[in-house]
Amino acid sequence: MMKTDSLKSPSGKGSPVGKFKADGPNREVWKAGKSILIFILGFLYLVPVIVLFLTSFKTQIQIMEKGFNWFFMPTLMNYSNVLLEQGFLRYMTNSLIVGLVSTFVTLLIGGFASYALVRFNFFGKGTISFGTLLLRMIPPAVLVVPIYVLWSYFGLSDTLLGLIIIYVGLNLPFTIWVLISFISDVPVELEEAAVVDGCGPWRIFFTVILPLIKPGLAAAAIFTFRIAWNEFILALVLTNRITRTLPVATTIYLTDTGVEWGNITAMGTLVALPAIIFTFIAAKQLIAGLTAGAVKG
Repeated sequence: MMKTDSLKSPSGKGSPVGKFKADGPNREVWKAGKSILIFILGFLYLVPVIVLFLTSFKTQIQIMEKGFNWFFMPTLMNYSNVLLEQGFLRYMTNSLIVGLVSTFVTLLIGGFASYALVRFNFFGKGTISFGTLLLRMIPPAVLVVPIYVLWSYFGLSDTLLGLIIIYVGLNLPFTIWVLISFISDVPVELEEAAVVDGCGPWRIFFTVILPLIKPGLAAAAIFTFRIAWNEFILALVLTNRITRTLPVATTIYLTDTGVEWGNITAMGTLVALPAIIFTFIAAKQLIAGLTAGAVKG
């Protein structure tokens, strides 16, 4: 006589379905609490941005009023003062050159370095990998004086090239470690197949590896460009009136007669816009790359 296991009722005590139903209310509470927490954190993050944006439309008298007034008669005078300021286009051009060039060079060098660290075995590989991570832990403010001395000696102070070199060095460790994780996920068999088809090392890197790590490149590009665009301390020390970037240009509104808060907030809003736009564009490419990789067979 064959023995058959008795099937438990879906509503039984040990039934997975019954357990799922019992956990249902707790799961809903957890989801609701998580949503509330995310909303609170998002609100706290956006409040300074909203205050910056609203203050840029206020007059100096409205700004100096006691308390923060959420309802007021807006004015475009601050933006007019900033945009018509002599040198604004030059400062904008300097920031774009520094941000885009440093991002491109960082991704290029970081891609080569991360590929070498993943695919090749050589003496000092572990030391180099760990050393790049340690370099990222050094605060940029600590490097201001030694970099200024060295750059003055080599004639790189007050130049965009000197600023680009610094930003490439600061952002390389993060870029290398981000791309290492993506390159490690690329099957070696793809490169072996490319070698069989007659591809050399350079062609394999640019036609096989790079297209597969686009999400990593997008993430590294977001980080690198935002650092280069928003950095203030090094740019303040290593640039002059001709080569200063937009964040440094906000200091021209710190005058002997007082702080022109309206112009500063207007400049801050204009400085933030390109970085935000670039982040959204790169983020869309990042999400598209991750989605495309998930559905490939």
